[in-house]
Amino acid sequence: KATNRELSKGLKDHLEETKKQVARLEQVFQKLGEKAQGAKCPAIDGLIAEADEIAGEVADKEVLDAAIIGAAQSVEHYEIARYGTLIAWAEALGRDDTVRLLNTNLNEEKAADRKLSTIALRKGVNRKAAS
Repeated sequence: KATNRELSKGLKDHLEETKKQVARLEQVFQKLGEKAQGAKCPAIDGLIAEADEIAGEVADKEVLDAAIIGAAQSVEHYEIARYGTLIAWAEALGRDDTVRLLNTNLNEEKAADRKLSTIALRKGVNRKAAS
């Protein structure tokens, strides 16, 4: 539902990046001798539900773009926190082979968050939403 061209492109680009992150996570599980499998995450499900609810309530397209950025950053911040925890655990276990993969994902999440902030602030999405 994003109308800002840079926001829409950024979200699409990050979706492709997320697919690569999943592949890295599968490598982590392989290195640990475990089978990767999906799991329900009530926290992320809640953030997504909140974003969907907001998107359905906001009629002004410029305000909607700002709300989408806020919702996307909530997800990014959650992922950043989780990767930080996983990295700390991997380091404590001496699993340098997995730390590298997890750090790559963490750095991509941090970069995505910075890009969202840039779009919100420097590209004027927040300013337009406020007017």
